[in-house]
Amino acid sequence: MCGRFTLIRDIGSIARAFDVPAPDAFKVQPRYNVAPSQNILTLIRDKDTTPTHLALLRWGLIPAWAKDESIGNRMINARAESLAEKPSFKRLLNSKRCLIIADGFYEWKSEPGSKHKTPMYITLEDDEPFTFAGLWDTWHNPVGETLQTCTIITTDPNEVMASIHNRMPVIIPSVAREEWLAPQNHDTAALQQLLQPYRYSEMKVRPVSRLVNNTSNDSAEVLLAQ
Repeated sequence: MCGRFTLIRDIGSIARAFDVPAPDAFKVQPRYNVAPSQNILTLIRDKDTTPTHLALLRWGLIPAWAKDESIGNRMINARAESLAEKPSFKRLLNSKRCLIIADGFYEWKSEPGSKHKTPMYITLEDDEPFTFAGLWDTWHNPVGETLQTCTIITTDPNEVMASIHNRMPVIIPSVAREEWLAPQNHDTAALQQLLQPYRYSEMKVRPVSRLVNNTSNDSAEVLLAQ
């Protein structure tokens, strides 16, 4: 699964990295411990005529048909293998795909003979920002308020992740971002082919402080070795 990640870079650096405008209204602070139910920075193209742009979506998908927003607490991740089968995701795979921007993510590794798990921090080898594959939707609550929410897609682990967890977030490489975001792309089979484990040779992992276990700890200290 993917339940926590980082986005430390400033909005200007992010905009340059992904060649998109930086909205003046976005006050994005360095985030060392991004958690579900929080607003996260994404890339979307919601219409054929709209260029790719930055958007803030709440992490935890609330489908448009949901009766209650609490469903979002259970839908922070979506399994790549079943996207085309589950009603919650099939429509979104066809028309509402997004990319979640990150520069690292956490997973917890079981230690033999110990009840404690070690938090591990995973980044790309070059430490550059990257994008998780995601789905998003718009939900209207009973009093007419609107929420835009998203989920992160997961897949089988690569060789780096296999010793840590049995799932990993799908990282869409730069060459495939346009194909994933293109609203006119309705080829479900081709889209699912993009949802592969990322190349293990381009990733690195290290243990970090157990401070990350508490979502209220959101500072550079969480990245320190134990």
